[in-house]
Amino acid sequence: MKRLIVLAAGLLSLVLSFTAQAQSKTGADFFAGKWNVLITGTPYGDLKRVYVLEKKDNGLTGTVLDSTGKEISKCSKIEVKDNEVTLYYTALGNDVSVVLAKKDEDHVTGSALGTFDAKGERIKQLLQ
Repeated sequence: MKRLIVLAAGLLSLVLSFTAQAQSKTGADFFAGKWNVLITGTPYGDLKRVYVLEKKDNGLTGTVLDSTGKEISKCSKIEVKDNEVTLYYTALGNDVSVVLAKKDEDHVTGSALGTFDAKGERIKQLLQ
């Protein structure tokens, strides 16, 4: 009986360790991937951007695309915090900063230049 209790306790701790590893991602692990982002109310109208963020070491590198997939710019700098990322790049002759904060596992909210609202959704890759 004692062995059965020890076995059950071992299985329970194994299950709990897998559950702990399944916690939501933060930082570069969360933001890595492709994001469709809509920036509203700019002097250029509402802007649709795709941010392609790749994990490199403990940080991120990034590319900014327009809605057709044409490259606009490379990110010159990316600052990552637990649930927030700030992207810096040049677009339409202007230095741009975009802050995106985790809303849930597949959505972000934030602002561009601290003035214009931004909201985005993760582009999910289909399994082949």
